[in-house]
Amino acid sequence: MRQLPFMGVVCTIMLFIIYRTTKYQYQQTEMESKLYPFYTLQESGMESKSLESLPRGIIEARSDLELKPLWTTSSSKSMVSVRSSNNLLAMPVGIEQKQNVDTIVQKFLSENFTIVLFHYDGNLDGWWELEWSKKAIHIVAHNQTKWWFAKRFLHPAVVSIYDYIFLWDEDLGVENFHPGRYLDIVRSEGLEISQPALDPNSTGIHHRITIRNRMNIFHRRVYDVRGSIKCSDDSEGPPCTGFVEGMAPVFSRSAWRCAWHLIQNDLVHGWGMDMKLGYCAQGDRTKKVGVVDSEYIVHQSIQTLGGASARKVAKPEETTKRHAVDVRSEIRRQSAIELQKFKDRWERAVKEDKNWVDPFASTHFRYFWRNRMV
Repeated sequence: MRQLPFMGVVCTIMLFIIYRTTKYQYQQTEMESKLYPFYTLQESGMESKSLESLPRGIIEARSDLELKPLWTTSSSKSMVSVRSSNNLLAMPVGIEQKQNVDTIVQKFLSENFTIVLFHYDGNLDGWWELEWSKKAIHIVAHNQTKWWFAKRFLHPAVVSIYDYIFLWDEDLGVENFHPGRYLDIVRSEGLEISQPALDPNSTGIHHRITIRNRMNIFHRRVYDVRGSIKCSDDSEGPPCTGFVEGMAPVFSRSAWRCAWHLIQNDLVHGWGMDMKLGYCAQGDRTKKVGVVDSEYIVHQSIQTLGGASARKVAKPEETTKRHAVDVRSEIRRQSAIELQKFKDRWERAVKEDKNWVDPFASTHFRYFWRNRMV
């Protein structure tokens, strides 16, 4: 009986050692996932053990989309030594919107952004006359969406050097937008996911939270009592707060790592995903997601994907008015189908993952994030 207190002390010490060891291993794993994204990458269900035959030091921890010279000269050495960009702009583009894309890119080049263009119409030749075009990254795939391109060519490990990733549509007016001032606001306010506000005269405005408030520099929520959606101080989720739309989202590096995994491999239109982006905000979505009012854009709502290139047929006489209309209607029909699939997958994933706890469930929302910050 005298040994019981001693055994209790021993067990307590052992449990403490096990706890500290487990915690240390977890922290090391977290650190390695940030420092060595390629090494910890899981592909097709294979763990990082598939890389154990390589010495760890041979694996470069980070990659980028910067162009590299084929040979080195005295001038190119100086260019290589200084990283050209810390931020990335990626856009799906068609030749019909070349003038507007040029205007957008010129704004971002003034802040030394890396530019990636996703050509969904297959037309590259029409872009070479633009002075900056040869410095941009061009990726071509006929009639593919922004999310299809992003999933395949903006892997978190590949874009890991960039602080912020702008994944924009091509039909945005940027007369009143400056990327440098925009990022100053985003950084100062700690926004992990954001978008510039929409000018009230924009077309295709779907959510009031995205509309510019002339009195603010930025906002994180909207107050609206019209229709079925009631937005007030008690609202804790989209589209009242913690929400940006898919036309012009801006992600921090950490937020993009999460958002990239949220993009479905086979669902290309991205409908419904904006309602879940707050889960990638790296914290309280009511604080970490916001809309910048002082740097705003105009959404022109020009639909060119699936346009002329999609309507081409072998014989001109086979082109009918009915076929021309069907392209856009079929795209919308497919988008609606994918929206329902995404909703079903989310609900199924939540149901099947017994260990997952919704951090934004209203019953413990404030408690959860308050304790995460401690």
